[in-house]
Amino acid sequence: VFFILDDLTTLAATIYLLLTEILFAVKMFFLMKNMTTLKEAMKLLDTDMFQPKNTEQVALVQPNLDSWRTIYNSFTMSCVGAIVFLSISPLLDKSGSGKNLPSLSWSPYNTQTSPAYELTYIYQVIGYAYTCMNHVNVDSFIAALNVFIGCQFDILCDNLRHLQPGDDAQESLVKCIKHHKLILKFATICNESFNLAFFVQLLVSATITGLTLFQLSTMVPFTAGFFYFTSYYLASVTQMFQYCWFSNEVHLKSANVPCAAFESDWTDLSLEVKKGLLFFIMRTQKPLHISALNVFHLSLESFVAILKTAWSYYTLLRQAEEE
Repeated sequence: VFFILDDLTTLAATIYLLLTEILFAVKMFFLMKNMTTLKEAMKLLDTDMFQPKNTEQVALVQPNLDSWRTIYNSFTMSCVGAIVFLSISPLLDKSGSGKNLPSLSWSPYNTQTSPAYELTYIYQVIGYAYTCMNHVNVDSFIAALNVFIGCQFDILCDNLRHLQPGDDAQESLVKCIKHHKLILKFATICNESFNLAFFVQLLVSATITGLTLFQLSTMVPFTAGFFYFTSYYLASVTQMFQYCWFSNEVHLKSANVPCAAFESDWTDLSLEVKKGLLFFIMRTQKPLHISALNVFHLSLESFVAILKTAWSYYTLLRQAEEE
């Protein structure tokens, strides 16, 4: 990086990969650090309280899982496309002198001679492929945790709507309250495990996206490098989108809980159950937020703000290049 400070295009091509590697290291650190806690949290998903009670509830949560699978496949294809085009672009690019590598790097040996060139080439491709696919799996795992939280709120809301008068009404309400507490416990564990990682993601995503846009604008259309940066841009946008989308879904679904309780046949419930239901409705008035360091909430508004910031970075870089 220090050797190319005077070349804006080359500097941008180096920094976006550096930030991607830093982001990968941060996520892997918190994943490994909180592995034991996350395993305990995953056990909650196997408890009877978290299981759908009938086919209607299975059908209720299935669209959430389908949405996650669609985004996961899109994210994977974008990353695979980026890896493929990164791997072949130096072979197709005949500009410049000497042999090109997938990315700029400093090596303590001459990479222009054989077999040093071939070994360095393979090393870079394998390294980027490993990093890229780990990004896919870690990010999709975190997104899946939010999907599970949203599904549990759907199941809880359905149980509340079907709260019926009778001898077991009090017991059913108690189960709903316990279910809600377990959902909050699961959500708290998941959020705290990646709290700082979310914060770093928010800070870095706008920069990476802006730098990628800048690099894309310098590419000759329909070349391997052009398709690489297109795939990389789509991957970076999808990466942040799945965080914000599913976190936003958690917020919306948690806000439905008091409404679902009110939609039950509460008028015919006993006075004791009515009081318990009233306290539960008051307790659930505040929706759940997935946050980054309890400072920024992950939502669609956050996603739009990141895209706006990325565009501002891109505009600034274009102006700096023209000057």
